[in-house]
Amino acid sequence: MRYERSSNKHLGELLVERGIIARDHLQKALDYQRVNEGVLFGEALIKLGLASEEDIAQALTCQYGFPFLPLSNYEIDPDVVRSVPGNVCQQFCLIPIDKIGKSLTLAMSNPLNMKAVDDVELLTGCTVQAFVSTTTDVRNAIKKYYSGD
Repeated sequence: MRYERSSNKHLGELLVERGIIARDHLQKALDYQRVNEGVLFGEALIKLGLASEEDIAQALTCQYGFPFLPLSNYEIDPDVVRSVPGNVCQQFCLIPIDKIGKSLTLAMSNPLNMKAVDDVELLTGCTVQAFVSTTTDVRNAIKKYYSGD
């Protein structure tokens, strides 16, 4: 599955429009990205303290139409958890949250990571539907559900 933008605006533009960051913060985050290779724009904003994880997750929902799912009070069926190995969840910062037939729903900190989606589809034989969640929420859920691994 490939995701289409539901908004042609860049993440930074959406955050400026929503009043989350100031326009001059865009350049600060881009400079940080340039120095710290491999860091995503949203991660740069978070590391610089210019935006929260939830701000970035909410902006991704606007930009790509991903549903946002806060995981802190979400209970996941143990059978669903077992469908994806813990090491895969840690590697890609994702967690399975629901499974109906051959459709598997994941909460992901980066739902645009197509390698993660492809790998999970290959491992499970399921079609993946992605929800966006914060990195902290996903990591906490991984600790909670995979602590015995």
